[in-house]
Amino acid sequence: MRMMRTGGLQLSRDRLNIRVLELKPSGIRRFFELIIGREDVISLGVGEPDFSVPWRIREEMIYSLEKGITSYTSNYGLMELREAISEYYRKFGVEASHENVFITTGVSEGIDLALRAIINPGEKVLVPEPTYVSYQPLAHLAGADVISLPTDPDFRLSYDDLVKYRGQNIKAIMLNYPNNPTGVSLKKREVEEIADAVNELDCFVISDEIYGELSYNFRHFSMAGLEGMFERTVVLNGFSKGFAMTGMRVGYVIAPEEILDAMVKIHQYSMLCAPVTAQIGALEALKNGDEELERMRSEYMRRRNFFVRRLRDIFDVVMPDGAFYAFPNVSSTGLTGEEFAEKLLLEKDVAVVPGDAFGECGKNYVRCAYAVSMEKLKIAVERMEELVNSI
Repeated sequence: MRMMRTGGLQLSRDRLNIRVLELKPSGIRRFFELIIGREDVISLGVGEPDFSVPWRIREEMIYSLEKGITSYTSNYGLMELREAISEYYRKFGVEASHENVFITTGVSEGIDLALRAIINPGEKVLVPEPTYVSYQPLAHLAGADVISLPTDPDFRLSYDDLVKYRGQNIKAIMLNYPNNPTGVSLKKREVEEIADAVNELDCFVISDEIYGELSYNFRHFSMAGLEGMFERTVVLNGFSKGFAMTGMRVGYVIAPEEILDAMVKIHQYSMLCAPVTAQIGALEALKNGDEELERMRSEYMRRRNFFVRRLRDIFDVVMPDGAFYAFPNVSSTGLTGEEFAEKLLLEKDVAVVPGDAFGECGKNYVRCAYAVSMEKLKIAVERMEELVNSI
């Protein structure tokens, strides 16, 4: 057993938290250790907008600092921002009071808080995959028994998929749409079908809607907007993707008061409050950010149309409904997603993420983020085609 000495105390793995020890390292971070310091690589791996925070938002944050607004806020966040979010979410079908809203340090904190507030040790969480890398680990840390639900090859979640788990005491379902990594989203009719299944399972939904503003083919509609579903739904959203505010780390939760208060109870001990400067920027984004949001969304759609069309000359790939990811199946090369990604990086200086980072059913896929310039996309897809032709 590997041990180390620190001040006379012998440390060993069996003295650490067993649930943490059981976690696998992030498949994304592990892979991207390979490209640190390599400026020659075209990276389609990072799920981050290549746009800067819009100037009006930055200007408002700078002005707040000049005015000396640097203090803590309420654990719930700025009241004006909570009110603005409750008004804003009406566009997605949700009628909620500011009392149903609180501000988090990014959506990632919201995921953690929601799971810890809802789950008792040994209860079951259903995670449709492929999906965002944090869901399984955070559910595991909350003490849940995690059930993976593969959705390949069309990546659409249906009523029939879910009701198979009737009688298995599912406590919560993780829902992410538009989806990371596939870009697949849900029309209102599909949301209604999933809601019917949720009611039959008598469980909660943790609905991560961070890419809701980056929907291309149809308007995003929130699960919490359906009759009778607000009481069962924790909505997570934020400003990182639609408003390019990734480094600001500001997200929010919309939930029934009982669940929200339980989440805030954890938040007040672990995080206290989201950064006040970021909250001020988020408020400005909701007040005056529509024009910049539409500009960015239009550009992502232009890139999507080009990139996926070219990818389809090489691979089988589902057209994304939203977000800024394509998830091609590379099995026609005879390689797994991880093998293809490593070969593409080492031989062609293009970085993508192996699909199994998002669940076992993604092992024959890679995730490509088209949140880079058109010039880089053109070069990247040419190099991918060259690699495939050489195999």
